[in-house]
Amino acid sequence: MVIATALYRGSHLVAGGVVVAQHQRDRLFPWLALSAAIASTALIWFMAARHRRLVPWVVGLDVLVIGCLLPFGAYAWGGARTQESVAWVMLLGGSASAMAAVAFGARLLAVAVALLVATHLAGYLMVEADAAVTGAHLNALVFSAVVSWVLTWYLCRQGEQVDSANRRALAAEAQRARFAERVAHHNALHDTVLATLTAIARGGVDANTSMMRERCAREAAYLRRLVEQADDREPASEVRAALEESVRAAEALGLRVTARYHELPAVPGEIALAMARATTEALNNVRCHAGTGHAFLTAVGDSGRLIVTVVDRGRGFDTGSAGPEGAGGPGGPDDAGGAAGPRASDGAAGPGVSGGSAGPVGPVRQATGGIGLDRSVYARMRGVGGRAFVDSALGEGVRVELRWPG
Repeated sequence: MVIATALYRGSHLVAGGVVVAQHQRDRLFPWLALSAAIASTALIWFMAARHRRLVPWVVGLDVLVIGCLLPFGAYAWGGARTQESVAWVMLLGGSASAMAAVAFGARLLAVAVALLVATHLAGYLMVEADAAVTGAHLNALVFSAVVSWVLTWYLCRQGEQVDSANRRALAAEAQRARFAERVAHHNALHDTVLATLTAIARGGVDANTSMMRERCAREAAYLRRLVEQADDREPASEVRAALEESVRAAEALGLRVTARYHELPAVPGEIALAMARATTEALNNVRCHAGTGHAFLTAVGDSGRLIVTVVDRGRGFDTGSAGPEGAGGPGGPDDAGGAAGPRASDGAAGPGVSGGSAGPVGPVRQATGGIGLDRSVYARMRGVGGRAFVDSALGEGVRVELRWPG
């Protein structure tokens, strides 16, 4: 409606400019009146562009000056003594009435239209206009406001209905996502915890074996994460689901993972997938090379940035001894421990690799990565605009940090 009323006023200004140029170009006041109308219109649309709506006090000023006072000025100083000579000034009242319908409430609009009708009736009576001309003009004045008000009400109502439909669609989508997540959890519980408990209850397995205890520990950790997720007030996120898949995959191979999530930001699906795959590689390296069966995963949001950290307390390795063929560990390249073990560290690492310990980040030192780190971690993170960092020292484990954006 802002654009519609702007075009409506623009048509009146064009008509006024043509009349002044053809029939009143020798008089000063018509040019001043036209300039005042243009300036008032420019002020209205400048304020509308700034506030993204018609500002009531600016529209009210236009109604009083351009709509109500300008016809009397044209009569007094512009020599407008006939209905033809004053008609272009009267036209501006119609667009003022339309803008008032968009900017004002019902009561203030009624007052504005009443003022316009009274002043324009007085103006036409002063020039002794025909009754038909006066009636037609006053009818146009009133219905300019009525049509604008009806269209504004209709568009606002349609907008509210669209917003309501969008809210319902989002709620339905969220409900479907929660249902799908619940089904996935039910299936996972059926295949893991329920299967284990059933086997123990039937006496088919010895619950005291180390293998069974490790399996029970993994499934207890999974149940703990489910409980924490149920208690978390944050909505389920795509990145959390992707990371949970990586954790479950590592646990299925015998690695115990303690995972924590906090205020994860919403990220595109390809980012969540890349982070999850890089995390899977980091967990695989812990399982294969760290000499420990336990890893710690933390995923947090920090001012819109997603940070995923994988830490182990295994053998670690000396990043300073890494050469072009590998990062040597306690037993040489073939015995390197940590997340960047022998088969995961025999190639050139990407940017953002630092040396240090599993605790606070130490001085930045260039390390090399192998096929695993280089392709599955560094290159994958660079490909989505992120970065990967590795911190390790002999006997102090490995810390792999993934950041997006980098």
